[in-house]
Amino acid sequence: MKVAVILPAAGLGTRMGRTSAEKAGTSRKQFMLLDGAPILLHSVRRFAASPRVHEIVVAVRRDDLDWVAELLQREVRGKKVRVVEGGNSRQQSVENALAVLDPDTTLVAVHDAVRPFIDLETIDKVIDEAAETGAAIVGIVPVDTVKQVTRAQTNKARIRATLPREKLVLAQTPQVFRYDLLVRAFASAQADGFIGTDESSLVERLEVEVSVVLGSDRNIKITKPSDMDLARLFLEEETAPREL
Repeated sequence: MKVAVILPAAGLGTRMGRTSAEKAGTSRKQFMLLDGAPILLHSVRRFAASPRVHEIVVAVRRDDLDWVAELLQREVRGKKVRVVEGGNSRQQSVENALAVLDPDTTLVAVHDAVRPFIDLETIDKVIDEAAETGAAIVGIVPVDTVKQVTRAQTNKARIRATLPREKLVLAQTPQVFRYDLLVRAFASAQADGFIGTDESSLVERLEVEVSVVLGSDRNIKITKPSDMDLARLFLEEETAPREL
């Protein structure tokens, strides 16, 4: 079974905020430094450490192609790693990366470049589930009460319903699919002009059932300045010497 991983990393990181990003030396969250290395590299390392993964493809903006390729070539050993030009959207970036994969690829995992704390056990579980069912994502059950609202033009929300938490999950990544199924989902979305917020939403349109593997609240997506504080804490915990 040949497993490829795609990491879309061409985003502009607008939610991080210009001020905090400039302090870190970049305006894009995927390249902000965590313990001296870009967040993207931390994420790539997780999959490079997995014996289940055969190839890693990273999609970045054109201006970043050369230096990111050099960084990954220097830092990642024992895995085939490619860098391709991304698009103006996550969907386009993943589609560009999907186009360079070998046709004999069995499964494709798509992972947010700014989720650097995915663990090997979860990677194994979601790959195993996708190998069996064809489509699987990582998700967690929300701990907060979830309200459905109608947002007015004044930016004030009014509650319309309280949604049962036992029927909800917060989608994370990796999201893993059979190669041929994901190719078909992207082709259908392009033909219909559909833009999804994740890969699962594209596959769901084909009326394919997608399984959910329980993830972890440590598998955070770094999108705002306070997430960096939590990321540093998690990294310190992982690298701290363990008492015998």
